[in-house]
Amino acid sequence: MFNSTSYHHALDLLREAVTPYGFVAAVEEQDNYKRVWTRDGVITSIAALLSGDKSLIDAAKNTLITIFEHQHPDGFMPSNVSPKDGAVSYGGTSGRADNPSWAVIGLAAYTLVTGDEDLWRKYQRQVHQCFTLLNSWEFNGKHLIYVPQSGDWADEYIQHGYILFDQLLRLWALRLASKLSFNADWETKIADITRSIRANYWKNDHPENAYSSNLLHQLEHASQEYWLMGFNPGRIYKYFDLQANTFALFLGIGDENQNHNILQYIGALYKQRQSLIPSFYPTIQDDDSDMNELRNNYAYAFRNQPDYFHNGGLWPVWNGWLVAALNFHQKTSLAQEILSEIHRSNAKADLFNECFHGTSLEPCGVPKCTWSAAGAIIAEQATNNAFRKILTFDRNDGFGK
Repeated sequence: MFNSTSYHHALDLLREAVTPYGFVAAVEEQDNYKRVWTRDGVITSIAALLSGDKSLIDAAKNTLITIFEHQHPDGFMPSNVSPKDGAVSYGGTSGRADNPSWAVIGLAAYTLVTGDEDLWRKYQRQVHQCFTLLNSWEFNGKHLIYVPQSGDWADEYIQHGYILFDQLLRLWALRLASKLSFNADWETKIADITRSIRANYWKNDHPENAYSSNLLHQLEHASQEYWLMGFNPGRIYKYFDLQANTFALFLGIGDENQNHNILQYIGALYKQRQSLIPSFYPTIQDDDSDMNELRNNYAYAFRNQPDYFHNGGLWPVWNGWLVAALNFHQKTSLAQEILSEIHRSNAKADLFNECFHGTSLEPCGVPKCTWSAAGAIIAEQATNNAFRKILTFDRNDGFGK
C-alpha cells in the first residue's frame, strides 16, 4: 500500500520527536522549534493517529495533555511549550488565532479515532473556552474571526483580516466537537459560518450577501478559479492559498462547479511546475508592492525572498493534506504524483526540511521538521477508515453539513 522506505522513514522521524510531553516540532534545536507547538503538535498527532502505531498514539495523547494543561486563563492556547522547563509562549508579535481551533481539532480527532473519551470529558471546560474566545475574535458578531498579521501558520507572510483558512479551521473544530457532544449553539454557529464563507470568499452574483460594503467592488477582481485567500477593510488577497482551498475541498464548502474549478486550477499548476504546489501563489517579487509587507516581518532572519519560505515556498505538510483532498475527490492520479513529490522532497539528504525552494526545489527552512514527515503519513493514510472518522463531510451530500 505504501512507499515502504519513505513512509517508514517518516514514522522514524516522528519517533525521534517524541518527548514525555509529546511531539516537538523539530528534532534539532533551531529557531525555537524543539518545543511542543499547538499547531505542529496537532498535525503530527493526527498523522500518529492515522498510522495506528501505539507508541506514537501515546505521544499524541501527551501532546494534547501538554497543550490543554497550558491553556491561558483567558482561553488562549499555547503557541509552544518547552519540554525542558515548561515555559509557555502564547505568541510573539501577535497571538495565534488558529491555535484554539487546532487544539479542539486534535482533541476531537484523538477521541474519534481511539474511542477513548477520557480527555474529551476532562477538557470540556477548555473546549468551551476555545469557542468562546473565537466568538470574541469576531469583534462584531458576524461569524468570521479577524486574524492579526502573524496570527496563523504563515506568520511571516502578508495576510491579516478575515483569512479564509482560519475560518475553515474553526468550522472543522465545531463540526468535530458537534460529532462528539451535541450543542445547539455549536450547530447554529456551524450554519452561520458556513453561510458566511460561501457568501464572501468566492466571486458571486449576490452582492447583497457581502460581509461589508467594501467587498461589493473588491470582489469584482477576485478569481473564479479558487476560493479567496481573505480580505480586510482595505483590500482582498487575490493569491492562491493552497491550505484554504485544500481544506475547503475536504470540508465540502464548494458546489460541484467550484470544486471542479479548484481541482482544474491545481492540476494545471502541477502540470506547469512538476513539483509540490506552493503554499501561496504567485510569488511576490522584489519589485511588487506587497514585498514592502514582507521585508520587516520576521523573527530571526528575513526568509521570504521570492520562492522561499512562505513566499512561493513548497511545504510537504500542506501538500500532504492536498493529497488527502485529491483522493477524497477521486483525483487519484494527481494525488499519487504529488505524494511521490512529497517523498522525493523529504528524502533529500534524508532531512525532512520544513519547506523547499519554489524554483530550485532545494531544501530550506528547519531540517528534521516533524510536520513534513506528518504530511507524508497523512497523504499515505488518507483513504483509511481512521481518516474518515475525522472528516465531517460526505462527498455525496453535495454541500456538506
